Amino acid sequence: MSLQDQLKGLLQEIEPQIISWRRHLHQHPELSFQEEKTPALIADILRELKFDEVRTGVGGRGVVGVLRGSRPGAVVALRADFDALPIQDQKEVEYKSTVPGVMHACGHDAHTSQLLGLASVLAQHRDQFAGEIRFLFQHAEEESPGGAIQMAADGAVDGVDAIFGVHLWSMLPVGKVFISGGPIMANTDDFVIEIKGRGGHGAVPEETIDSIVIGSQIVGNLQTIASRNISPLASVVVTVGTFNGGDNNNIIADSCRLTGTVRTFLPEVRDRAEQRLIEIAEGTAAMLGGSAAVHYERGYPAVINSEQEAAVAREAAIEAFGEARVEPMKPLMGGEDFSYYLEKVPGAYLFVGAGNPDKLAKYPHHHPRFDIDEDSMLIAGELLGRTALRYLEQHQG
Repeated sequence: MSLQDQLKGLLQEIEPQIISWRRHLHQHPELSFQEEKTPALIADILRELKFDEVRTGVGGRGVVGVLRGSRPGAVVALRADFDALPIQDQKEVEYKSTVPGVMHACGHDAHTSQLLGLASVLAQHRDQFAGEIRFLFQHAEEESPGGAIQMAADGAVDGVDAIFGVHLWSMLPVGKVFISGGPIMANTDDFVIEIKGRGGHGAVPEETIDSIVIGSQIVGNLQTIASRNISPLASVVVTVGTFNGGDNNNIIADSCRLTGTVRTFLPEVRDRAEQRLIEIAEGTAAMLGGSAAVHYERGYPAVINSEQEAAVAREAAIEAFGEARVEPMKPLMGGEDFSYYLEKVPGAYLFVGAGNPDKLAKYPHHHPRFDIDEDSMLIAGELLGRTALRYLEQHQG
């Protein structure tokens, strides 16, 4: 029996350990760029597994483990993230976060644990594959500029032929796998609009320039970016998330502030949306006698899966789980800094269903009651392992 076919059983044997790691990490979450105990734990485990190389402090707080097979070959990287979010855990479970105001509300604890499980299995069977599998444990996915760009700059993917990652997704049913080539997650840009008018008494508006009115019109006018400036066949979302201004009910505000986000996939759409947002904000304010200063910050690039690598993952998934359990992944307007690796190395970001209402794994990511069906970790581990081994097998010599 091939190592690929053995993976499911080998992972099942250590499932209690994988769950134990996940629950420990869930109880002891660490925020982006503040991770200390988590990377130390990961490095200790990799050393105990006698990895060929273990690098710490990669790009700041990342960990890279290198596992070499019995003979030279291609190099495949597998990535998991391990940072948490500034959210109070409201679940009533034994593994609830012990850190006030911090929790794993996006599944990164499970990403890390399933990859450690796969590392444990492959470390015991390195004589059964050719090439190198590089395990990337990444800090700070949740907070821009993100850990991926820092780890990539520090050589994490130098010499890598392909890279794969998995996101466990609570809004998709456990037992299913979702894989697509092409754009899969969006460019994520943020903006701040500072509006200046001229304040005064609410009873004499003719002597003022009302910043609240200017802001209100800007909010409405920004929606024309999607409806009138971008092709209906292209995706774009412009969201104003905050609108702050004013001090009292009878005072016309001198200034106000809007913040929001823009999500796109295509580079030309990203450029056009930024241009029009600035023009609309400044033009609307000027038309009404005020001014608007726009600060526009580009965040993570879009995650665009390589068609060839996505096909390898799809083949591996069908072989493991059957065609009925493998579906295309519809693009999401959320962002992921896995995109920085894909700018350097071909690869694919995959999704594994982790939702199960019977186990209260029914809340969306970043929700204070977020949880996963822990059965999804074995599925993710097998998917990544089979994909890596299949890729190495197809690229021998």
